[in-house]
Amino acid sequence: MRLRRTAVRTVPATTVPDGATPDGTAPAVPDDAPPDGAGPRTRAPRRVALRRLSLRRQIATAVAAVSVLVAVAVGLLVHRAMIDQHVDQARGAAVAALDSALDAYGRGDGPERRGAVLNDPALPPRLHALAADGRHGTLLAAGPEGEAMWAAGAVQNGVLSVRVDFTQDRRAIADLDRIILFTVIASVFITVLVGVLVADRISRRLRTAATAAREIAAGRTDTRIGELVDGGDEVADLAAAVDLMSRALHRRLEDEQQFTADVAHELRTPLTGLVTAAELLPEGRPTQLVRNRVQALRSLVEDLLEVSRLDANVETADLSAVPLDRAVRRTVTLTGLEVQVEVASDAAGATVRTDLRRLDRILGNLLVNADRHGGGPVRLGVDGLRITVRDHGPGFPDDLLRHGPQRFRTSVRERGRGHGLGLTIARGHARVIGAGLTFANHPDGGALATLTLPPARPDDQAS
Repeated sequence: MRLRRTAVRTVPATTVPDGATPDGTAPAVPDDAPPDGAGPRTRAPRRVALRRLSLRRQIATAVAAVSVLVAVAVGLLVHRAMIDQHVDQARGAAVAALDSALDAYGRGDGPERRGAVLNDPALPPRLHALAADGRHGTLLAAGPEGEAMWAAGAVQNGVLSVRVDFTQDRRAIADLDRIILFTVIASVFITVLVGVLVADRISRRLRTAATAAREIAAGRTDTRIGELVDGGDEVADLAAAVDLMSRALHRRLEDEQQFTADVAHELRTPLTGLVTAAELLPEGRPTQLVRNRVQALRSLVEDLLEVSRLDANVETADLSAVPLDRAVRRTVTLTGLEVQVEVASDAAGATVRTDLRRLDRILGNLLVNADRHGGGPVRLGVDGLRITVRDHGPGFPDDLLRHGPQRFRTSVRERGRGHGLGLTIARGHARVIGAGLTFANHPDGGALATLTLPPARPDDQAS
């Protein structure tokens, strides 16, 4: 008589969902608890942290994460499949051996000849109970002699069992796990390395494009990056677009500069005639008004010519060592304005390397601008190599602080008090002599212009 065969398997423990009680019911929620989705958000800081990473690190991190996930998933699948294969093979061998032993036992042969044992004390209790109940079954269990696959069935005098050693299979699985682990680490390392190299190339090319864009924004419109960014991908398209923008902007600036220079030159000839004619007019109030307007027009034309030369970058500085204290006081005297000069003790004997004529032009424009558009008193301070000009008026407008001085834009509504070229010319001359000129508003009120001069060289002689 053949009995039913049942495989005994270990049942995994019941998993309880997050937030549920062991009996499967939902936990109690307080009355003042926030509704679903109203809790504190934790993804925003992660997004901010991710945005702070460079593109190279973002790509490398994404490649590494995907590589690890894929490698671990494949490794787990292979590990699980190998375990199932070895277990099925061992179970099949144990069942075949048990069937052979049961047939031999039914014919009256001894079970020992088939490798079976009658009422083996080492048989796991669970499998023994199953066989005693009249069923056949298998069980993978550890014992004193190591891990083995057991197969057992009931006979007339008790329980007949067969043991198939599983230690060799377990060693094979362990060897395979080590190979999988090594393969996962190697594949992740190689994938991440390739991802970093690709990301580094993309990042380097984008940084080149960004550097060129900043140079264009700084005024160097002849910058080109097409030859620095190779390839035919999106980065190369971006480089071509930047070069196209740079060429178009360069042409527009050249046209504007040429137009300014042409207008100034064309106005010079009739202006000379106006100046001469104004001098021949009889003295009187109308004559004085005409002479003042002609002089203002002459100053405007001279400023336009100066701006055109500065824009064309054809100006060169005549640098020499200059005593800073004496140069500053000389400039204040030339302007004829009431200016409070404050020289720090450590700057009394300071010497700077600069162009004295251009320094007079810069400081003169700053002082005239402070006197014309600001409120008194106007103060000029010298501290080391830094010169500050401050007034007590409304301060610089926000547009000037954001974008710098722009020609034909003033902070006053009445256009008769300035044409907006003074600060533009001052910044142009500062660039020529290698000085830095910045504009800000003083915390206590008023506009503040700061000129930082380069130091003199040891071999310079003060003049």
